[in-house]
Amino acid sequence: MQNYPSRLLEDAVNEFAKLPGIGRKTALRLVLYLLKQDTEEVNHFGKTMIKLRNEIKYCTSCNNISDTEVCNICADNSRDHSIICIVENIQDVLSIENTQQYNGIYHVLGGIISPMDGIGPGELKLDTLEEKISKAEVKEIIFALSTTMEGDTTNFYIYKKFKMYPIKISTIARGVSIGDELEYADEITLGRSIMNRTPFETTLAK
Repeated sequence: MQNYPSRLLEDAVNEFAKLPGIGRKTALRLVLYLLKQDTEEVNHFGKTMIKLRNEIKYCTSCNNISDTEVCNICADNSRDHSIICIVENIQDVLSIENTQQYNGIYHVLGGIISPMDGIGPGELKLDTLEEKISKAEVKEIIFALSTTMEGDTTNFYIYKKFKMYPIKISTIARGVSIGDELEYADEITLGRSIMNRTPFETTLAK
């Protein structure tokens, strides 16, 4: 256990070390870096994080992060609102948007079925999606979840839930390697996977 010359320093390191992918050595470097900055800059950094946590909203339509009740993507009338791409998290929205190959809207689940993590079907945010589908506002839903066992399980659960509706259900092409997290796929591969999506029933037959 490392001994710190200051309890304040140790407390700050402990907080940074709670962040994913940040070990204690990296946390210490970050804290020491902040100590070298002007007090005003550090205050601004802290206020920005607090404001983010207190004021950020989640789109009432798709669950995407937003500054307003409805996110910019859902509010954009130039996008095709009859096509909904189902993703696990906000990072996946950003990844697909960066491909510039998709002009529909999204639905962010906020997680995927994973008993090990205590996430069951009831934790998936599907209410607003089901409402849109039941109102015949949707022509196609695209599964764009990570190609893992948990992602495939979630795809199948949603497929069973909505297969009785007269909509097309497709999944991104397997240009994304099996077992890969979607956010780590390169933009070209991800873009092609979206454009070359296939009917979900086809994947079940394999």
